[in-house]
Amino acid sequence: MNKDFFEHKADVYEKDDKRVSNVENIANTVIENVKFDPTMHLMDFGSGTGLLLERIAPFVQKITAIDISKSMIEQLDKKRNSLSCEIDIREIDLVTEDITETFDGIISSMTMHHVKDINAMFDKFYSLLNDGGIIAISDLDKEDGSFHTEDTGVFHFGFERDEIALAAKQAGFDEVNVVDASVMHRPEGVFPVFLLTAKK
Repeated sequence: MNKDFFEHKADVYEKDDKRVSNVENIANTVIENVKFDPTMHLMDFGSGTGLLLERIAPFVQKITAIDISKSMIEQLDKKRNSLSCEIDIREIDLVTEDITETFDGIISSMTMHHVKDINAMFDKFYSLLNDGGIIAISDLDKEDGSFHTEDTGVFHFGFERDEIALAAKQAGFDEVNVVDASVMHRPEGVFPVFLLTAKK
């Protein structure tokens, strides 16, 4: 049984204005850099309470939300009827579990630093996409570890942009591009956030 690192923060997760603002910035950057269409079925990897997917929902037909945290998914489920696309919510550890269907795109916000082997995850993303499918993966730039003030299962203190771009290319992705997505201002420091986009 996986530990739910977000069990005690899920119900107040969206009360952090800086967190919400960060995901708004990420979503806007995704929308600027990815061509969605109303027939698409996306996966949101590490969907949490749905901050990213609710902003992408108006542009696609369906989003499958995947998260390891039962408590976060329960918060997302409460939003189900207010979302502007079909939603499928699954409590899955995508690192260790497999799913059968494929997707037109995979979006993700602030989740990859919780994944130990990012090369294996990019390989899995590639296998889960239809031909021509896209990824839009956002996370922290490399930092000194001060971003996380508590243990939420962190394996990486952000990423060097060329390092994560290389992982996507090695998995077979084309048109790999990394752009600025947001900046989080906290008492511990200033933390830039990137968006990586690529195509199968």
